Amino acid sequence: MSTNKELFLKHLGQTSSSPLMLEIVKAEGVFMYGPSGEKYLDLISGVSVSNTGHRHPKVVQAVREQVDNYMHLMVYGELIQSPQVKYAEYITSFLPASLNSIYFVNSGSEAVEGSLKLAKRYTGRSKIVSFENAYHGSTHGALSVQGSELYRNAFRPLLPDTFMIRFNDADALSVIDDKTACVIIEPVQGEGGVIFPEEGFLQLIRQKCTSTNSLLIFDEIQTGFGRTGHMFAIDRFKVVPDILLLAKAMGGGMPLGAFVSSAEIMSSLTSKPTLGHITTFGGHPVCCAAGLASMKILIEEELIGSCAGKSKLFRDLLQHDLITGIRGEGLLLAVQLAHPDFVRYAVARAPEFGLILDYFLFCDDAFRIAPPLTINEEEVSLACLQICKLLDDARTNGMS
Repeated sequence: MSTNKELFLKHLGQTSSSPLMLEIVKAEGVFMYGPSGEKYLDLISGVSVSNTGHRHPKVVQAVREQVDNYMHLMVYGELIQSPQVKYAEYITSFLPASLNSIYFVNSGSEAVEGSLKLAKRYTGRSKIVSFENAYHGSTHGALSVQGSELYRNAFRPLLPDTFMIRFNDADALSVIDDKTACVIIEPVQGEGGVIFPEEGFLQLIRQKCTSTNSLLIFDEIQTGFGRTGHMFAIDRFKVVPDILLLAKAMGGGMPLGAFVSSAEIMSSLTSKPTLGHITTFGGHPVCCAAGLASMKILIEEELIGSCAGKSKLFRDLLQHDLITGIRGEGLLLAVQLAHPDFVRYAVARAPEFGLILDYFLFCDDAFRIAPPLTINEEEVSLACLQICKLLDDARTNGMS
């Protein structure tokens, strides 16, 4: 009989020639478990998805209760479904007044696709400005505004009329003009290695978009729902976009995304033509129920406020001669090492030390730390102890 490993390689489409190949049979809190009792401390949260941990009891309860009522009913937008309505109301209560209309989708990439269509439909323009080292997804439209030629070139032609400029380069903003439909930007670049904007940079973009009547899109797919120590990064930077993108942690571990705008802007998708954007499973009621429960947990358990202290503990305890710096805020950290070879070695060997680590797509000399926000101080200490042991091993064996 074939093993799961053999069947995984035979029947599942592969994303790389060297997948991690760990089999997980259970996940709970901040830990994952293998079939023979292996225990791994999850330091990436499925890439900023499991902010309230794996299988939080309140999320599991919300899923069970919703399944007992109904699952999929109808293509999105036709029937009133309580989980969607309640979750939309709750999310918008944390957002600026102008961000009051939510379009639920299935993923971050779809949120990006919907937002680009919305901006082009509302403005009647086609020009789109994005930033180097940005990650917005891998579907065709999202790939067109992704900030890496390595990932884009194999799939050309992509969307026309797209312009890529440097992050934190104020002079480059001159490309934004009265032909620009939108500017899409991560307020904190995730896959670029947790790069924060320089003081005033986002404000300059906001001013430029306002003066040219272009829409400003903030991609908070990775930073949203408490990851940086704020519910949303717009709370930290005090800049209000015209469209906000959400996904990853939005579903509490279930697949869910959204683009959020004003009712005025969003209404442009409802006519000329109708069904300007449509999705069958977007805002699935079970996903919305899980997401609402998860977002409430962030507040009830004060998980966002505790991020700063846990972040400081990581910084204090991660002392090693291979570590040349730690960037980031909250529980979105980039640990920079002395050489990319050490990063590759550490990520590959991390499971042997009871850890799950991950790379950044556009930053080869750092690995990410983005554990569930539920991680406690004892677990942070354990993680740092094991990381330092791993780096000791990398120092001896990690250079190719």
